[in-house]
Amino acid sequence: MTTKGDIISKDSKENWFYSKEVKEHFFHPKNFMEGDEEKYQADGLGMVGSPACGDMMKMWIKVDHDSERIKECKWKTFGCGSAIASTSMLSVIVTANGGMKLEDARKLRPQDILERLGGLPARKIHCSVLGDKALRAAINDYYRKTGRTDRVEIEGAKIVDRVLKITDKDIEDAVLAGADTLAKVQAKTKVGAGDPSCLPEVEELIRYYKEKYFE
Repeated sequence: MTTKGDIISKDSKENWFYSKEVKEHFFHPKNFMEGDEEKYQADGLGMVGSPACGDMMKMWIKVDHDSERIKECKWKTFGCGSAIASTSMLSVIVTANGGMKLEDARKLRPQDILERLGGLPARKIHCSVLGDKALRAAINDYYRKTGRTDRVEIEGAKIVDRVLKITDKDIEDAVLAGADTLAKVQAKTKVGAGDPSCLPEVEELIRYYKEKYFE
């Protein structure tokens, strides 16, 4: 886990310091999820990364159903200081001025966050992607929960349930979140509810991800 002292350390190969905006969002992260996350009534939840490799991000959003604006954006991460600062800034951007519309939020790029932060060192730019991916996953989760699977956007993943557009990445995220049986994965994702023929493949994926991360 990155310590707050690390954020102000000078790299041995590159002559740079973090910007004051990065330091502010690292030392005083905005919209960080505090308390019991299980009691937080979110409209959408996104999780990316893996505890096995160290970088993991969870993001919760609350949405105004009439305007489809993001009212609240909470997050947690086990990432580095740059990931913390980037996600903190992202949460501010999407909730400012009454909240950003979901479709506009999906168009946010890591470059937009970097610009607001005053930049990041080149070897840390990849950290700004975690929050961006978690936000899109949370928006997809919101559309699934509200029955609008036609608005779910899939990037770089194989669709397993063609009715609900649930992917192998969704199954992976469910297993990482503790769903170690088919019943638990179904409770989290609803996979197979509209396309039962996919369940044998889902069971294979569950076994694969359990072995990959936990055995």
